[in-house]
Amino acid sequence: MDKKVLIFLANGFEEVEAVTPIDYLRRAGISVTITAITEQKAVTGARGITLVTDTTITELLKSELFTPASWDGVIVPGGIPGASNLAACKPAGNFFKEMNAAGKIIGAICASPSAFLAPLGLLEGKRFTCYPGWEKQVNCGTWLEENVVVDGNLITSRAVGTAADFSLALIESLVGKDAVNTLRKAALL
Repeated sequence: MDKKVLIFLANGFEEVEAVTPIDYLRRAGISVTITAITEQKAVTGARGITLVTDTTITELLKSELFTPASWDGVIVPGGIPGASNLAACKPAGNFFKEMNAAGKIIGAICASPSAFLAPLGLLEGKRFTCYPGWEKQVNCGTWLEENVVVDGNLITSRAVGTAADFSLALIESLVGKDAVNTLRKAALL
């Protein structure tokens, strides 16, 4: 069975933290659906790069695909104000809670673990990492100063410089170590 993940983008997302997982996961044969939390498919990142998404959250809400049964994982990049914009999107937050309850892979990097996941209660009892300093805003879980932290279905990472490691951890959790080794060899990682 092919693995399928959603990645949610909000205006102000960190471009490297979005594009790296999209690219690496697709190279590993994982279907990635890029989803705007806005009404428009064009979403502009924190550095002014605009990406055109595959769909919008509004389109997904109208479909039969907005259920955990349709997906193997869900990912959010960081970026400011991207992480804050994600936190303000109730449908995205509710979907992450449903995905977590179903034991599906949850990936968040940079500011998103603290700005998006923590307020949803998704870091309760979990080990996590995030952009240095943002852990001070989190009153739950255990912060670790590591590039990537995997705790069950939760995968968190620190910043732009750890986006490749984050992507490889997502791939390993979704399709296994062999896919990571194949990608490492092909991409000269």
